[in-house]
Amino acid sequence: MFRRTFWFTTGVAAGVWATTKVNRKLRQLTPESIAATAANKALDAGHRLKDRAVGFALDVRANMAQREAELGEALGINAPVEQELPAPRRYAAIENRKDPKYVEDPTYQTYSYNRNEDH
Repeated sequence: MFRRTFWFTTGVAAGVWATTKVNRKLRQLTPESIAATAANKALDAGHRLKDRAVGFALDVRANMAQREAELGEALGINAPVEQELPAPRRYAAIENRKDPKYVEDPTYQTYSYNRNEDH
């Protein structure tokens, strides 16, 4: 009697377990569940890709700054300036000879914009 009860209980338990497993798998294979799983995996992949891209950009920026410093040292760009540079020249786009700031520069050449002059 106990033997039959044991095997009956074991069969019921195996049936419940198998039914539960099959129902879970069927729920996983519905279109909504597959879409949600795919979306989650895409988000995870996007986050990993973003993290790698940010890391790559930071590495490039650090190496670029290091190489720029090396080139500046090699070319003497970062060296102190020995003499003061002359002030830059400025020319007005439209010359106003009445303006007190206007200074006639003898080295400044005016060019004619008449295209028929040379022909």
